[in-house]
Amino acid sequence: MSTQPKRVLVLGGTAYLSRTIARTAVERGHRVTVAARGTSGEPPEGVEFVKIDRSSPEGVEALRGREFDAVFDVARIPAHVGPVLDVLAEGAGYWSFISSISVYAKNDVVSDEVHEPTAPDSTDPSGKVYGVSKVACENLVRERLGDRALVTRPGLIVGPGDTSDRLGYWPLRFSEGGEILAPGAKDRPVQWIDVQDYANWLLDAADAKLTGTFDAIGDHVGMGAFLDGIAEALLEEGVIDELPRLTWVSQELLLEQKVAPWTGHESLGFWVVSPDYDGHGCRPAGPAVAAGLRLSSLQETVKRWWRANAASPMLRAGLSRVREGEVLAAWHGTEPDPELARYDRERAFRVPPATASPA
Repeated sequence: MSTQPKRVLVLGGTAYLSRTIARTAVERGHRVTVAARGTSGEPPEGVEFVKIDRSSPEGVEALRGREFDAVFDVARIPAHVGPVLDVLAEGAGYWSFISSISVYAKNDVVSDEVHEPTAPDSTDPSGKVYGVSKVACENLVRERLGDRALVTRPGLIVGPGDTSDRLGYWPLRFSEGGEILAPGAKDRPVQWIDVQDYANWLLDAADAKLTGTFDAIGDHVGMGAFLDGIAEALLEEGVIDELPRLTWVSQELLLEQKVAPWTGHESLGFWVVSPDYDGHGCRPAGPAVAAGLRLSSLQETVKRWWRANAASPMLRAGLSRVREGEVLAAWHGTEPDPELARYDRERAFRVPPATASPA
């Protein structure tokens, strides 16, 4: 979409999605300002950097009086939203707030009911209040910006720069070969959105002055089709020369073996408990697609991830080979292979101990 250059502000802009938005806006010829503490990473080249600290109203004064055609915000703490709105709302032509499907009160079915919001001055950063905090942030933005606001609710965002490695675990594990643990039922639904697709849509939406509230997610597929798509991408890239040898292990055994779902150390990315989270993996993609979201194929997403990470791979989440071997042995009723410890000592794709990342 060709447009005149805009004055764009990205609140954050130094890590993952917000950095991808800022970089893409620069590539489109916009005049981009990134406002952040500057402790989470480096902003992309070609932006103006403004140091702020959203933990206090005084920390955002550097933005007072500035005017922007479009503002993008990924905040998760309500107390960080109000002060920024106080200094920027009047001078912002358009406000794009990135929320989350975690705002929905039900995960087992698709429902539009959202959580009751936390207090608008809440400072709690914990993952336990992530969804309710996002609801409060959404409300603050709508109250101040009205018909100048777009609220998007992404599901799992995947692609280069993702530190949760919920996608990344799978292509790296496939590349190692051998018997591979596949979790739960093949038809359990999973969904994601490619980080570059999302950034492109947010910038397109700002150009078109799209407002309202949308889920930002692709169509769901079964876990079996998801793993098949990853294998297809790796075959096309020449990373593997045969289909991976998958062993499907029941959800009951995974829970018994205390395998962590979703994210974090010794977890299996994309696996969540069914049917408790089936609705979480079936949000409708249609409205966002009708509003301009263009979705890459899974194969395209995996190839981009591989090309960005293969040169210096480092998993921050996922199962170690030892732990995977223990679970597979329990499934087969055999003893774990003692040689698997060698893989973890010498593993090119090493999994360091880590704590769970926010959803």
